[in-house]
Amino acid sequence: MKPDVKEFFDEPTNTYSYVVTDPETKVCAVVDSLLDFDQASGRTSTESVDKLIAWVKSEGLKVDWIIDTHVHADHLTAAPYVKEQLGGRTGIGDQISVVQKVFKAIFNEGQKFHTDGSQFDHLFKDGETYKVGSIEAKAIHTPGHTPACMSHLIGDALFVGDTIFMPDFGTARCDFPGGDAGTLYDSIQKLFALPDETRVFLCHDYKAPRRDTYVWETSIGEEKRSNIHVKAGTSRDEFIEMYLAFEVHGIHAKAFNELFAAGMGYFGGLDDGRADSQPGAWWHIVGAQIQVDEQLISGQWPAALGPC
Repeated sequence: MKPDVKEFFDEPTNTYSYVVTDPETKVCAVVDSLLDFDQASGRTSTESVDKLIAWVKSEGLKVDWIIDTHVHADHLTAAPYVKEQLGGRTGIGDQISVVQKVFKAIFNEGQKFHTDGSQFDHLFKDGETYKVGSIEAKAIHTPGHTPACMSHLIGDALFVGDTIFMPDFGTARCDFPGGDAGTLYDSIQKLFALPDETRVFLCHDYKAPRRDTYVWETSIGEEKRSNIHVKAGTSRDEFIEMYLAFEVHGIHAKAFNELFAAGMGYFGGLDDGRADSQPGAWWHIVGAQIQVDEQLISGQWPAALGPC
């Protein structure tokens, strides 16, 4: 079955968010929502996601799921805010606990930093099926970029997070903690086993050489035919060798050193326009969803160090 897909683009982070709707029941899922982030002040706002929320309301849709394909390294999830405004259940892959444990150690967090994924309403397991309205959906574990990456097949529409990009841009970076090029290759092969006509919706687009427009949709068939990193016929060893070459030349390396050198390890203050927002009340930490003073918050690396 073919869901309706509405995209929302945030150019500062090159991020696409989606509303995926069953046209028969008007039930929808929100995929990869984001908060605006001002790097200079360390504050977030909701201008971008408010446009998505207003559109959902104008269409008379009912939100069932609010899904993050993975913990994002270049933007803050707006999932708790979307739930507050529209209802629905938040969800992420069940391997989120692996990512949380890594960053608990890196940032020396205390007991209030929960590493069991309990900040989300639901943790999707690999191969788990669910529904968006009357449309069958399936969670597909696609690690490699991070250990917790999960692609979601909703009807004929596949939401891949950062697993793969447009064919002329290639695939995701693998230098975050727990990332692995061989694992990413294996995950992409799982997606390539889907029918060629499967629609593929990207979390990011950065344009590409000889392309000066942003694009958010491709297909499995097109990825297999022409992805510059991993088209059909590319071997696992070739793919890994390509990524090793990237790291040797510094294309994807040293992200953490650059982050700390810039003094961007921690950010205090969430000001989303609500009366209870106070500077310093919220901390944003890369790759985690944490609790501060018993308030649910989203953690994120707020500056993209090159394409994700």
